[in-house]
Amino acid sequence: MWGGGKLGSSGGWFLRVLGSGGRNTKAVRHLISSVVYVKNQLSWILQIKPGVFNEYRTMWFKSYRTTFSCLNRIKSFRYRWARLYSTSQTTVDSGEVKTFLALAHKWWDEQGIYAPLHSMNDLRVPFIRDNLLKTIPNHQPGKPLFGMKILDVGCGGGLLTEPLGRLGASVIGIDPVDENIKTAQCHKSFDPVLDKRIEYRVCSLEEIVEETAETFDAVVASEVVEHVIDLETFLQCCCQVLKPSGSLFITTINKTQLSYALGIVFSEQIAGIVPKGTHTWEKFVSPETLESILESNGLSVQTVVGMLYNPFSGYWHWSENTSLNYAAHAVKSGVQMSAEFAFKGETEELQANACTNPAVHEELKK
Repeated sequence: MWGGGKLGSSGGWFLRVLGSGGRNTKAVRHLISSVVYVKNQLSWILQIKPGVFNEYRTMWFKSYRTTFSCLNRIKSFRYRWARLYSTSQTTVDSGEVKTFLALAHKWWDEQGIYAPLHSMNDLRVPFIRDNLLKTIPNHQPGKPLFGMKILDVGCGGGLLTEPLGRLGASVIGIDPVDENIKTAQCHKSFDPVLDKRIEYRVCSLEEIVEETAETFDAVVASEVVEHVIDLETFLQCCCQVLKPSGSLFITTINKTQLSYALGIVFSEQIAGIVPKGTHTWEKFVSPETLESILESNGLSVQTVVGMLYNPFSGYWHWSENTSLNYAAHAVKSGVQMSAEFAFKGETEELQANACTNPAVHEELKK
């Protein structure tokens, strides 16, 4: 498994050695069994033990392990031949699905339990719009995001999907809860313009990775990452569906003592701003952890800014304090990899010409 799992097994391994000579079998002395990624450290686990052959020419390697730390921090890029996630893997928490299924009919009640999300649009919609406009040289008045393709992951009832569609973008909203998508589709049907610009699907992000690789100009995961069961896999999938130089927008909750006190104890158990059990503190993620995972997947974090909610006024405002809620904007690398491939291609072409062209051969010597 990529991004935090293990490749292989830590137990014994068998290796079938073909050929008739003993010389070939004696050359095999070790086997790399797995790779483990732990807190920004990539470790290679090697199983080293001389083998003993039986009559079937099979060598048994015992699980003696030596761990070598290869590097402390890695910034990797998603190569075109990198393996994409299959539908057998999921970041969807079935418990979370049940929670949101029971609330699916309440998405568009602006005075109900989703009132804070309605109010959050006053911050997150301009945050997305303004950062995307930096990448558009000329935009149409009234439809500034026209021509852009956006994926809204965990769209719920479409509270953020619809405003992005009104700005001119073509938006695909996905959610694993069927009732959420039904609510979203019903609401958008009242606006013929949105009906053409917005498409909703009942699915997880992992299910559409292969068909939508490098498809979107922007991916939005607002109030979502604190609900997934595998954050690293989720963010890797977000990166894979982004075009080179595409933008990822995230709003979430920091993992602090204050966020536990206010986000869970006060908001859920005392004030009842959100239903009990909506959040799990262990799933909250700090800006530092989020940035580390994003950068390891070829995304450069551009902005991290705090958000504060006033439960008495019902409004959000920006803050330098990120100890509760925060918003992040990251951009996928696009220039370095393409330049690397271009240089490699030019070099190979020159080397091929050198065989037949003396002038090029002399140029390569310089």
